[in-house]
Amino acid sequence: MAASMELLCWGGDWDLPSVHTESLIVLAYAKFAGAKLTVKPVDWTWRTITGKNPDILNDFVCEMNRQPSLFPKQRFNADYELSAKQGADTMAYIALLEEKLQPALLHTFWVDAENYSSLTKPWFAAHSPFPLGFFVPGRLAGAALSRILLTKAEAPLHSITEVEGKIYSDAKECLNLLSHRLGTSLYFFGNAPTSLDAFVFGYLAPLHKASLPSGQLQQHLKQLHNLCHFCSTILQNYFTEAGRPHSNQDAVDANLQKLTQLVNKESNLIEKVLPKSAQPGHDVEKRLIS
Repeated sequence: MAASMELLCWGGDWDLPSVHTESLIVLAYAKFAGAKLTVKPVDWTWRTITGKNPDILNDFVCEMNRQPSLFPKQRFNADYELSAKQGADTMAYIALLEEKLQPALLHTFWVDAENYSSLTKPWFAAHSPFPLGFFVPGRLAGAALSRILLTKAEAPLHSITEVEGKIYSDAKECLNLLSHRLGTSLYFFGNAPTSLDAFVFGYLAPLHKASLPSGQLQQHLKQLHNLCHFCSTILQNYFTEAGRPHSNQDAVDANLQKLTQLVNKESNLIEKVLPKSAQPGHDVEKRLIS
């Protein structure tokens, strides 16, 4: 009997089991391969401050980059029926996703000012414990920007403004290719999902479900009805339970708002009673600002 497996990952929202692409890939692949995971949504605690999120415990190996078998030690494999050519196609399409689509997704959620301030930053700040919520979103946004510039800012493109047009053009071309490859099929290699379906789902689902105020790439995806249906099919067939907690999302948001107001009220009282140099967290605040 295989040892129980525990997955630490960012939690869900927007009717998704997780808002995090890499976490979605692991969750989807586990479903496709029949691997049973105990999922524990975690905030950005010191336990995961190294950036290993998602993290699979119990001596579990998870190679996210171009690795068809995400669970080799436990012998769970969603690709065992694929031919050698289909396996090669899988590797090629995963590389395409990383090269063409990932930079635009990073820009959409972490660099686009409107999306970042209205959606991404508030979500990750609210799901990080005090005082980490003040700098975790900024740290992740900085990493996203650095990754885009490192991989795409080649001469004569040197700034994010110059790169922006190129990465969105590449992403739309990638979505078109995926749509053409999927066609009218349920999944990319027939009637059973494979690792390629897990990767495509992980990349597309947040773009498909998030309420983005600035969403040129999202609007393009909505025009590709087969890809939208693909995401909806996986959610319905494998993650039906993921949407249930969000039926009470208004109550959750109301509680979060009350908690925020209470924290702000207590902070204001502390500021009135104590000089700033004596207030709790003053040293932390100074380090973060510097």
